[in-house]
Amino acid sequence: MSEMITVGDAIARTLEQYQVEAIYGVISIHNLPIADAVGQRGNIRFVPARGEAGSVTMADAHGRFSGLGVALTSTGAGAGNAVGALVEAMNACTPLLHLTGQVEKAWLDADTGFIHETRDQLTFLKASSKRAYRISNASQAIAILHKAIQEAQTPPCGPVSVEIPIDIQGAKIPLSLVTAPVKPAAACGVDPTVVDTLWAQLKQAKQPLLWLGGGALGSVSAVQKLADAGITVISSTHARGVLPDAHRASLRAFHNSPSVEALISRCDFTLVAGSRLRSNETRSWTLELPHPRVQIDIDPAAASRNYLMDNTLIADCSALLDALAEKAQGREWGNAQWDGEVKEAVHQAEQGLREQCGAYATLNDAIAKALPDDGLLVRDITVSGSLWGSRLFRASGPLMNIHSLAGAIGMGLPMAIGTAIANPQRKVVGLVGDGGLSLNLGELATLAQEKANVTLLVMNDGGYGVMRGIQDKYFGGRQYYNELHTPDFTLLAQAIGLQAWSVERAEDFDAVMTEALAMPGPSVVEVRMGQIGALKFAGPPQKTLY
Repeated sequence: MSEMITVGDAIARTLEQYQVEAIYGVISIHNLPIADAVGQRGNIRFVPARGEAGSVTMADAHGRFSGLGVALTSTGAGAGNAVGALVEAMNACTPLLHLTGQVEKAWLDADTGFIHETRDQLTFLKASSKRAYRISNASQAIAILHKAIQEAQTPPCGPVSVEIPIDIQGAKIPLSLVTAPVKPAAACGVDPTVVDTLWAQLKQAKQPLLWLGGGALGSVSAVQKLADAGITVISSTHARGVLPDAHRASLRAFHNSPSVEALISRCDFTLVAGSRLRSNETRSWTLELPHPRVQIDIDPAAASRNYLMDNTLIADCSALLDALAEKAQGREWGNAQWDGEVKEAVHQAEQGLREQCGAYATLNDAIAKALPDDGLLVRDITVSGSLWGSRLFRASGPLMNIHSLAGAIGMGLPMAIGTAIANPQRKVVGLVGDGGLSLNLGELATLAQEKANVTLLVMNDGGYGVMRGIQDKYFGGRQYYNELHTPDFTLLAQAIGLQAWSVERAEDFDAVMTEALAMPGPSVVEVRMGQIGALKFAGPPQKTLY
């Protein structure tokens, strides 16, 4: 007869088979059998976050690099705390497994007031996840776990939640039920006739535009070849670096700059690769994109979702762009004059942004100078993150500028921690505001405990800077509820055991960032913006807002 093990042990063994490096979580009376098994086996790093929102955000960041992030939360309010982070992972299409406890099977959905019970937990997990499952039978636990991981890793990827009643976690099952990993569902092969049809359109264009989204993150080689052939490339902020900023064909992510918009209007073909064409990058879908428009997306439901397309090709971006790039060898669009105009449009866009950022453009430059070439920027939704962090800071490769796609504040610190743990040999700069940091302030202790290689840059303007700008622009300058009492973040970081600096003069940016980024492990730099000067931003560019 097969050896008997607990479901918790079987889960730990299964995650090891998927080569999971870290689990981010908060232990609870309703998930301890899983945590105990992970601890006893000692093969997977467990990162004890200070809150469920932080744990899932850390797992989200890790999954963007590793191919599978894993988070463990409690049930009820614990699982509820994770909802915002799951929404972010949905927006980012992150392959993520969210394991959550549940009360004993006998009390499920009974509304008896059993500790940690919530009414219909599965429904809010379904609403915030790609899929959500409940394990009702110990013998099926690993089969459902395989299914959940396969769903999470199958494009379009996303978070999948699995709730497991506590009595099932501790139940014994045969070791033989721990079976081999399951691969993601295979994408359909590229139909040669589809490639030929697209190529026939593309080669007739005098100056095509390629718009890259997150679905093209794995298409670096193909995009490079297409850009080398003279196709002009612009990317979403999520896809920045798929084509390095320095390439002659790159418009970077300057969608809403007048000089770049004028150049786009002169293109005569738009190929959208794996992008939702989000509202804040298209002025709520009023930015004119040249016709004909062709869209590549693996999700059939994405067809003409935000812009009317002349054709939608349901395919994996990497495979189709690879095939297209081979066709393009020897074909050249544009010329030296066009290249010069692209360069000038980007220069004007960057100069305009530098003028808007004022002294803080030199902070961008100080970080770029001190951060190693393979260093990573992780930014929260904050004025600095939305201005110099999103478009001014360099991007020489994919996933080098990580941020919240859902637009929620508070994710910068845990996202930086997950990014650092997924990339132990690379230095990470976490860019946060004082308001956003306050939402996950406890994760400073996680940063210290895990010794993550993060320099946290706290832009302290004493409140919600984005809201100030919006109220100033759209509400007659009336300022309400945006002032925040904040601690001395430098002293707070030091109290937690972190090396910390404060900066009150722009002239000190170079020296402080050089020193902070040269130090391995965690550190904090607080920029006291009240002494340096305001940085104004009135929200994402839209045709109308209020």
